[in-house]
Amino acid sequence: MNLKEEKSVAAIVYYEDEYLLLKYGLGHWEFVKGHIEPGETEEETIMRELKEETGIDNAKIVNGFNEDYEYYFKFKGQKIHKRVSCYLIKSNTKDVKISFEHEDFRWLTIDKAIRKVTYDNAKELLKKAKKLRSSTLESFL
Repeated sequence: MNLKEEKSVAAIVYYEDEYLLLKYGLGHWEFVKGHIEPGETEEETIMRELKEETGIDNAKIVNGFNEDYEYYFKFKGQKIHKRVSCYLIKSNTKDVKISFEHEDFRWLTIDKAIRKVTYDNAKELLKKAKKLRSSTLESFL
């Protein structure tokens, strides 16, 4: 069986002290995520996906956070190796209008988000975001 390679971009989105999780059709809770379209940068992709999946367009990418993760899955009998580049995005709104791709969404505190998110790699990314945000906040105090 051939292994198909895919590349996507994801974002941990937060507003003040709450983090956005989306419930996908297969039942798992995760971040905004999508495929890079031809001619797009990763940053352009994640801002487009954020708008398409949540309706949020008043947001910005936070410097200093770009974490990669990877996983394998099967789709229609095809084994797929997916690489994902994850960004941290500060939203200026909690007003979410989820797309047809998702069943639900939640704004949760970081510790509740870590418990709610389905996959271990997503839990680790949230922990890294928490650490970055707390160290950044402390530098302003």
